[in-house]
Amino acid sequence: MRKAIGTDRRRSPERVLEVLREVDADIIALQEADRRFGARMAVIAPHLLEEHSDWKSVGFGVRAGSMGWHGNALLVRKHCHIVDCEVIHLPALEPRGAVMADVQLGDTVLRVIGMHLDLSGLWRRRQAAAILSHVEASSVRRPTVMMGDLNEWTRAAGCLRDFGRAFAFAETGPSYHARRPVGRLDRIMVSGDLKVQDCGVHTSAAARKASDHLPIWADVKPA
Repeated sequence: MRKAIGTDRRRSPERVLEVLREVDADIIALQEADRRFGARMAVIAPHLLEEHSDWKSVGFGVRAGSMGWHGNALLVRKHCHIVDCEVIHLPALEPRGAVMADVQLGDTVLRVIGMHLDLSGLWRRRQAAAILSHVEASSVRRPTVMMGDLNEWTRAAGCLRDFGRAFAFAETGPSYHARRPVGRLDRIMVSGDLKVQDCGVHTSAAARKASDHLPIWADVKPA
């Protein structure tokens, strides 16, 4: 969400919420959800989320006032139960991280991981390896969805090849740049016990202004 700064260079958290309401997903992964400097406060103020949306943020308890961890945030429906959550520390030259939550959706507990990987291909692969190792080492296995800005242009190489060994990609389409999308930098990936029923890129007029990336979405069901 680029700290809520749109393609018109205006900061508008309200516009981001408008786009999220259009997409209307049960679980949302956001990148660049906090300000970068100072106290790194959440760009979407808690009262805006509470009063003008159907979601709550997963609280990781890392930094007061932030929505997530290094700008990565997860939103879930207010009625959803968060079974567990944690941050994933990633190797990096500049601050990077990922967030993970186990969310109760009906009779299913879904594991969701949000991430924003490095611009450097070498560091992206190291970060992908750290995330995959973290998932593999978990004492409790869950159906898992991973999503975020992977900053990888080539499907057959780099971190996408690494993730693709254990996860299937939703074929959403290009989402960057919002004004003329040509790059598939944003990805949704599912574990083998899940399947993607439908997916795509949200291309409304509001979405084209709200950020430099368009939102991607996927409808996921048990395999």
